[in-house]
Amino acid sequence: MTSSSEARVERAPFGAMPDGRTVERIILRGAHGFEAGIIPYGAAVQSLKVPDRAGGIDDIVLGHDAFDGYLARRQYFGATVGRYANRIAGARFSIDGTQVTLDANNGPNALHGGLEGFDRKLWRIESVAEQGEPAVVLTYVSADGECGYPGRLDVRVIYRLTGPMELSMIYEATTDRPTVVNMTNHSFFNLNGVLSSTNILDHHLMIPADHFLAVDATAIPLPGPPASVADTPFDFRQMVAVGARIRDNHEQVRLGRGYDHNYCLPAGDGVRLAARLEAPQSGRVFELLTDQVGLQFYSGNLLDGSTSGKGGRLHRQSDALCLEPHAWPDTPNRPDFPSARLDPGEVYRRTIVYRFATASG
Repeated sequence: MTSSSEARVERAPFGAMPDGRTVERIILRGAHGFEAGIIPYGAAVQSLKVPDRAGGIDDIVLGHDAFDGYLARRQYFGATVGRYANRIAGARFSIDGTQVTLDANNGPNALHGGLEGFDRKLWRIESVAEQGEPAVVLTYVSADGECGYPGRLDVRVIYRLTGPMELSMIYEATTDRPTVVNMTNHSFFNLNGVLSSTNILDHHLMIPADHFLAVDATAIPLPGPPASVADTPFDFRQMVAVGARIRDNHEQVRLGRGYDHNYCLPAGDGVRLAARLEAPQSGRVFELLTDQVGLQFYSGNLLDGSTSGKGGRLHRQSDALCLEPHAWPDTPNRPDFPSARLDPGEVYRRTIVYRFATASG
């Protein structure tokens, strides 16, 4: 591979871990200026450059220009999160009658894997491919008992350009003991570009889900069945501006300081549309496809301007949003929810696709 701007794959040092290990960045290039920058620290999407309707290229995901920013503060920008994305109530669950105690790192709950989740690990670059569809494969071995989770877990994330402006992610895992697994990508998106000085409240969003999970004050799903989105600020079954109802006097909006809720995606086989996001200003269109059962929509409520990102910009509330496909939160404690259990001999395999296009003004 070469480092030429014409190369479909570029691989170069990006920084170093405190112990001296080199952290590389792999850039996968598609068409029309589209490119994805991947770093093995947190198996993260460090950059995602996408053309607008006029052909201008902007980076549309939050992150850092230099690696030190990722070490300085944990913000999950673009990271692979696991073992269990989202929250597990009380940082504990039982499996086959055995009580499992996890790291409590979000009040009383376990969030995104615990104190040292997958986002804080330096993954191994297993392979990089330039021929055919540009791709990088990253692997990590999570030891039995890491952050409290049972079983050794061997995990892989495959980033591949599967279209001119399409990034696909495949998550795989195997275990030697019964455990739970729930991985996703935690990118923060602003389709006008992260240096645009605009927020995402005028982005238009569609999520084809009839139900969502109402939560308590610690963001754990309430007992009982999922709630209907009908006649609530959570109804995104038709395209609607993110900010249109974000200040409605609704208990769930108050609890989340905006949107931070799991949508129960319609049942179906294979990869299917889970969200569509459009930015009227730039004309960028983002379609998210997945085979996951849930989608966490987070409107960037807790971005508080306390740290800077790319270009030295301070990120404030609603500067970006997250769309995270994964299992429903607290599933290990909820037998009424779709299971996240993985047993020896089984293979966990989930897919996420980021597909981009432009719309005329």
